[in-house]
Amino acid sequence: MQAANANTSGAPTNGVETGATDDFVTVYVGETLFGLAIERVHDVFVPSGVTPVPLAPAEIVGLLNLRGRVVTAMSLRRRLGLPDAEAEADGTKASPKMAIGLEQAGETFALVVDGVGEVLKLGADSREAVPINLDPRFRDLATCVHRLDGRLLVILDVDALLGFTPAGAKAA
Repeated sequence: MQAANANTSGAPTNGVETGATDDFVTVYVGETLFGLAIERVHDVFVPSGVTPVPLAPAEIVGLLNLRGRVVTAMSLRRRLGLPDAEAEADGTKASPKMAIGLEQAGETFALVVDGVGEVLKLGADSREAVPINLDPRFRDLATCVHRLDGRLLVILDVDALLGFTPAGAKAA
């Protein structure tokens, strides 16, 4: 272990990044690329058998069964204040394509997204603070951004994303 951690300066060795990196699972909502910290992601799956919940907040798609557990399915589109995906050309309703299994305070959630990308290992060199001109719908849920070859990866704060408070409640 000592040899593997011998270079602690963070300087590249032989052109390879050796500094601290973070791993992110990338997801798509429309054309926008978002990242979720990999340590928060437990599953990636295709949601099926979603049961709607009457009087639930708009972002709650419903409940589903994930390996014997009842899981709350939440639409990332709706949570970000975006409209639902448009219907297919043949008139059928667009269906959610993928879901990310997340845990918050002992509860399991399925975050319904348009698509799942790859796992990226990113260093501090591409990390930037949340820009002031980032879409206001994303700003409060983002921790930072990474610039990637002409694309912007918005890193989402899972705690803020899943942090529901009762209507009218004030944070202490």
